[in-house]
Amino acid sequence: MKVGVIIFPGSNCDHDAYWAFKEVCGQSATLLWHDSHDLENSDLIIVPGGFAYGDYLRTGAIARFSPIMQSVKRFADSGGLVLGICNGFQILCEAKLLPGVLLRNKTLKYICKAVHVRVENTATKFTHGLGVGEVLEIPIGHGEGNYFCDEATLTELHQREQVIFRYTTAQGEISAEANPNGSLDSIAGVCNEGRNVLGMMPHPERASENVLGMTDGLRLLHSLVESAALPL
Repeated sequence: MKVGVIIFPGSNCDHDAYWAFKEVCGQSATLLWHDSHDLENSDLIIVPGGFAYGDYLRTGAIARFSPIMQSVKRFADSGGLVLGICNGFQILCEAKLLPGVLLRNKTLKYICKAVHVRVENTATKFTHGLGVGEVLEIPIGHGEGNYFCDEATLTELHQREQVIFRYTTAQGEISAEANPNGSLDSIAGVCNEGRNVLGMMPHPERASENVLGMTDGLRLLHSLVESAALPL
């Protein structure tokens, strides 16, 4: 698998994702400049965390217009795999590749800490190697991770099983205390209807080596790498 990691002005997790896939997972990886249309024959595109274009206007609002995102949209529309992490999730929502929006955290403060997320659906290439109901410990770092959509969209997300991760306690229970940002229905990650585009607020690349203090994110990355060739 060849992994393409986008660099926007303001990205700060691009090299983290690059390292996790290349050095930890042993995959071919390349860095993709925001001002280019060339995805360099990548099999998986990572839209990383950070503050693309300084998060001016609102998170992801400017990044969606970058030349590289035009290519990412065509890639996704043709079935290509796209993973948006944190700011990447925000960008994918702004680009209409995923439903919903990310609002300011309920506390109106930036939050950086480890959280627990429950796997809700394994019928995707991102989660195929995980188990439904499995709880992962992965860190977050965001000021605008409060997922929101209208009632009709939420109903569709449930009907189509597009909610992939929810914030829970370590025991897998949903509670207000376990929801760090006020996200609707405790949603931490959703996919598109085609299940080839996933956005998630937690950072799996920050939980991919023992030196980082947690490794549950590596299970997600390995799941994606190992299932990429499966006809899901």
